Amino acid sequence: MPAVQIDEDLVIDEDFILITYTTGFGNVPERVLDFLERNNEKLKGVSASGNRNWGDMFGASADKISTKYEVPIVSKFELSGTNNDVEYFKERVREIATH
Repeated sequence: MPAVQIDEDLVIDEDFILITYTTGFGNVPERVLDFLERNNEKLKGVSASGNRNWGDMFGASADKISTKYEVPIVSKFELSGTNNDVEYFKERVREIATH
């Protein structure tokens, strides 16, 4: 699955997993909200970064997207993540792709 950066005109016509960050106090970035308005039909899962200093709000953008679009949370990772986070993400994507 290739990585694609979101821009204002992007339309995805195949299944995808969204990786995003959490902004402010557990919010989904506005650009991501706009993107999902156009592209949510093919969304199969979401992964989000965050900062554990926010406690229950850690990676909250994944929670919000998961709830709104009824897709699984693939993973949450702190800041840029670790090698273990990357491996976990890849494994979860493989699981989703085979179902």
